[in-house]
Amino acid sequence: MKMVDVETGRVFAERRGVWAFWLGSVAVTIGVLLHLPMYLMGADMGYRMAGMQMDAGMWTGMGLIALGVGLAGYGLLPRRSEPAVAGLAVTAPEDAPLTPAHWRLMAVLVIALVIDVMKPASLGFVVPGMIEEYGLTRAQVAWLPFAALSGTVAGSLVWGALADVFGRRATILLSAVMFVGSSVCGAMPSLLGNIVMCFLMGAAAGGLLPVVYALLAEIMPARHRGWALVLVGGVGGVGGYLAASGFSALLQPEFGWRILWFLNLPTGLVLVAMSGLIPESAKFLMSIGRTAAAQEVLRRFGSVVAERASPPGPRAVASPAAPAGRDRGLTAGLSLAALAWSLINFGLLLWLPADLVAKGYSVHASSALLAKSALIALPTVGVAALVYSRWSTKGSLAGAIGLSILGVLSVLVMEAAPEGAVNPVLTLALLLVGSNALLAILLPYAAESYAVQVRGRATGWVAGCSKFGGLITQLLGILAAVPALWIAALIITVPAALAMALIGVFGVETRGRALPDEAPEAAPQRRAG
Repeated sequence: MKMVDVETGRVFAERRGVWAFWLGSVAVTIGVLLHLPMYLMGADMGYRMAGMQMDAGMWTGMGLIALGVGLAGYGLLPRRSEPAVAGLAVTAPEDAPLTPAHWRLMAVLVIALVIDVMKPASLGFVVPGMIEEYGLTRAQVAWLPFAALSGTVAGSLVWGALADVFGRRATILLSAVMFVGSSVCGAMPSLLGNIVMCFLMGAAAGGLLPVVYALLAEIMPARHRGWALVLVGGVGGVGGYLAASGFSALLQPEFGWRILWFLNLPTGLVLVAMSGLIPESAKFLMSIGRTAAAQEVLRRFGSVVAERASPPGPRAVASPAAPAGRDRGLTAGLSLAALAWSLINFGLLLWLPADLVAKGYSVHASSALLAKSALIALPTVGVAALVYSRWSTKGSLAGAIGLSILGVLSVLVMEAAPEGAVNPVLTLALLLVGSNALLAILLPYAAESYAVQVRGRATGWVAGCSKFGGLITQLLGILAAVPALWIAALIITVPAALAMALIGVFGVETRGRALPDEAPEAAPQRRAG
């Protein structure tokens, strides 16, 4: 089946049933819209739905969502796979300039990451409202973020594996469709319904992140790859947290906490609408034997399918779970760095809004404080991208871990100082600077360290580790064992310090180096396009 739009037709040409993807997307959207009437009925009660019963329209909507996700997934599956052609490689000329296609792709992926990061970042802003509406203790309400973060871990691992089998683009778009469907989390009258739907929301969010990095790493020329990965990841990370805090401050006072989940509907549809702007990775297409499709997709990116003049360069880590020698130490360092970041992001930053409310700030004021802090942290993304691409990838990662440790220690100082003696905006900004710099560098560094056949699942492994700390923090909440913030800050410094030491000893420099599956000595080729 061919589509009228040339760009969309090109990227869907190798897929079964374009109709299935779009029909599935429509079905999911209708299913979500059928949940809105009951939500709007609660306007006079502050949009409270606790204790209500799901009506026939909502149950019909749930069925349409399940059917639609299945149809969309079917439409995104590759038609068939073929053995890769031996002796061929996708090469990106070192001196290739960035084309409008590169900039367009980076812009689209920034939007995708903003939408992705916004989902779990919203957890901290809905918890106070849920406690009030359902009359829950903090231990009981912790089941919601625990389920969502469990979904992100599962999503990172499963989606990473799917990306290596079905393609990078297919998994990104499947996440987008699931974002739309998971917006009904805001319409669930019961706490159990919220927990189940937020697990699915977490799976979609966790799955998209590592695949975005894998796709971008495989399309960008080597000389531009480092700064592009960090810039896209950093802006997406800070932008996602800024969007979550900004929408909370803007919408929650008027529409209640549930509106933050309903935002998955328009934001997910934005990703679906941009599907024609997201190409498939030429390296993936080559790995399943689609040489012609790879050449066609990447012609506009200044890349070519070339014949190898010599065997590929040094072999990459074959598996993130069982590497050997130096690779084992490097993988341990990346995993601990990801764990430390998750303890910061899903521990400290998740507890801070409620902590600020307990100190006398309103929900609106605490959201505004975090939004201002995110704005202050935003320019550091550019600095991280510059340092990563111009100085040292290994040194930048170690430095980002060090900044994160300083941010954690700043929380310690804020908690120990007399109330009002330390400006919370500056303290939070330092914490966000460190954590966002670490997130911006960690996954790009991982994506540059693995071969194409396992890049998705390897980056997914590290991304999964970056959510695992969230499971720990939420389990503490469920057990009513959440430590004081200053104790949590001290604990987090341990894996962070170990990670910095391991990266220093076992880390490898990837700046300017061809990806492990590329052939640095491939025959010189004329620039395509």
